Amino acid sequence: MNVIWSETMHPGGKWSGVIGKGRLVRLTALDKGANVSMLMYHARDLTERYNMPDTLKAQHTAHLTKGNVLMSDNGRVLASIVQDDLGWHDPLGGYTTRASTDEKYGPSSYQEQRNEWLRSGQENLAVELVRSGLGNRDMSPVVNWFSKVFCDEEGNMHFAENHCLAGQVVTFRTEMDVLVIFSNTPHPLDPGGQYPSVPVKIEVLPALPVDSQDHCVNYRPENRRAFDNTWNYYALQS
Repeated sequence: MNVIWSETMHPGGKWSGVIGKGRLVRLTALDKGANVSMLMYHARDLTERYNMPDTLKAQHTAHLTKGNVLMSDNGRVLASIVQDDLGWHDPLGGYTTRASTDEKYGPSSYQEQRNEWLRSGQENLAVELVRSGLGNRDMSPVVNWFSKVFCDEEGNMHFAENHCLAGQVVTFRTEMDVLVIFSNTPHPLDPGGQYPSVPVKIEVLPALPVDSQDHCVNYRPENRRAFDNTWNYYALQS
């Protein structure tokens, strides 16, 4: 399929925009060790957004991969993961803050370093929220694409190093009109002492129509119910 739109997010970069339903959003790590934090909202009603607890408990999982869907707090499907080279993406670890970034990588500010300053996930996401008429109170759990976090028997969270290799891809399909916000900033649990320098390509492509045999629709019975809710919503909008 032909690419409709493409952009490369440089290290520390951010991007936000509305993507209509029925699109494929393909993310490609252009070097090893990528992490992209993502927020997602229903573009027609920004009070509806990605719900991490419902997404995980409905699909009986603590990580995301092909077949999983991102559910909204209205029980609908915002997006579905249709391609995944990595097999594990983190929905639990959150995003970096100014304080945590300074503590790990050293003090950094735009006033002193201009465009070379080390951005945090929280700052990037907050800026893009404001662009869409939202604010800090609309900050919610993120999906960390390309990162793997697992828990041991005591419940301690561990970051899997060397999980993401150069050239690996994850693709999700939009099932609703969505506002997507990306931040190409380090995972907060990444133990590396150097601020990662990994550009990530974003591409948007057309998606084939979804039918009853679709892998994501049938991944779990809960997915089917969420898809039914989504299809009913759009049936009433047309």
